[in-house]
Amino acid sequence: MWIVIAIVILLLCFIIMTYNKLIGMIEAVKNNEKQIDIQLDRRFKVFESLIEVLKKYMDYEQSTLKEVVALRNQAQQAKQAGDASARIAAENQISGLIPGINLVFEQYPDLKANQNALQLQEEIVNTENKLSYAKQAFNDAIERYNATKKSFFEAMVVSFFSKALDQEFTYWQLTEDQVQEQEAYRVKL
Repeated sequence: MWIVIAIVILLLCFIIMTYNKLIGMIEAVKNNEKQIDIQLDRRFKVFESLIEVLKKYMDYEQSTLKEVVALRNQAQQAKQAGDASARIAAENQISGLIPGINLVFEQYPDLKANQNALQLQEEIVNTENKLSYAKQAFNDAIERYNATKKSFFEAMVVSFFSKALDQEFTYWQLTEDQVQEQEAYRVKL
């Protein structure tokens, strides 16, 4: 009788520990997603500041600002609707605007010498780097969670508490065009 009670207690402890571990992993994924949101908001504010500086030098900023604002609104609407794929696509398009802005810097010597513009340009690059890191951390957290929930004993606990533990998350990833572009990249001499 004591052996059965001990086995039941051990089984309950295992279930509770597994449940808590998986809940912790879900919360880690959600926290990493919030870190991405922070970097996306930061990037948008830096873009706004940079475009204000650029207004003195060119007409390019009007279309860029409108495009950034439209894409940002699209991303926010997708986020509120729970459409992670549409949100990722809109945010990736904003990232695609950065090379164009850097090219514009090369065309305006006065702009290249402007200290505020240089700082903002550097800030955009730093923000994109932080955003890439946050996306990687998010994807890594999803991968750890998925691997754990699919493990043999953990999968049984997940199936028993599926409403709380069986979560699906969308990875942040490159679009097919971006993957093709990177694969086709060649160093030009």
